Amino acid sequence: MTANRDWLASRHGTDSTETITLDLTKLTKNTHYVEPTAAQPHGYVRSGVPVGHITASGLYGAYDPAAKDGREVFAGLVYAEAPFTPGVTKVPAALFWHGTVNTAKIPGGLDPAKIAPNPAGAQIRFLGAVSA
Repeated sequence: MTANRDWLASRHGTDSTETITLDLTKLTKNTHYVEPTAAQPHGYVRSGVPVGHITASGLYGAYDPAAKDGREVFAGLVYAEAPFTPGVTKVPAALFWHGTVNTAKIPGGLDPAKIAPNPAGAQIRFLGAVSA
């Protein structure tokens, strides 16, 4: 399976991803990930999912500007599809935190205008951003 990286606007930053662990319970099925099936024994978290760092657990979940658990700080995007087996809730992944992306292609959507600047956050330039 080849990752769909339509959201990636340039190769800049692809050589400096960080290893993270995703908390599958903080992601939305069919938006952020696909569950395993009888025909496809491995599920996967989609490439391009926006994530934030959960302060208490150290894991990462879906970025949410209204969250109060650390996910309100945009940490970056899942770089490559991250496979997992049935019953797993913690999934290793690569974090794309620096570079340029096509906003309209991000799985589940993302409004860059709602991202509060934060020194601990991602350094991403958004192309095709939603105009105010």
